[in-house]
Amino acid sequence: MPRVAMEQSLNYLKNYLRSQGVEVTDLNQQTGQVDAVIISGQDKDVMGMEDITSKVPVINARGLTPEEVYQAINRQ
Repeated sequence: MPRVAMEQSLNYLKNYLRSQGVEVTDLNQQTGQVDAVIISGQDKDVMGMEDITSKVPVINARGLTPEEVYQAINRQ
């Protein structure tokens, strides 16, 4: 089962991903390893942390359907 962390503003996406078997955690409360980070694309730098680097894929959900986000998770 893939595990992702996502911004709180993406709640509309959370239920869909869970129904597809994805474990979803809140980006602000994320602990442990995740397979991807999902952002809304609204902010230039996620939560003001320009200097943070991640070794996992970051998926920008802006303009994507829930199905497209799910497909992007599975491509990682």
